[in-house]
Amino acid sequence: MTGVTLSSALLDPRRKRILFRCWHRGLREMDLVFGQFADAELPTLSEVELAEFEVIMDEEDNDLARWILGTLPVPERFKTPLFERIAAYAPDFEQMTADMRRAAE
Repeated sequence: MTGVTLSSALLDPRRKRILFRCWHRGLREMDLVFGQFADAELPTLSEVELAEFEVIMDEEDNDLARWILGTLPVPERFKTPLFERIAAYAPDFEQMTADMRRAAE
């Protein structure tokens, strides 16, 4: 859960760019959500889904984090099956933070 597990060797150039962007978002939390989603589903996304995914990825990380974590309502334009699939990859960040605190003690 800490880095790319999908090899880009067999991906077309568009998917390679998307995979890189997914793991280099700017917010580690969004790297984990988008990166895990890309590792699992990027090779099988249709062209239409890829286009929608790129639109979603163009949003600000802070907004995406709030929508995915449920602290802000998801805008109507993103209430789609694809966005729901992406959001399903969100780990339990509260548990991760608690585990990190315990490990640091």
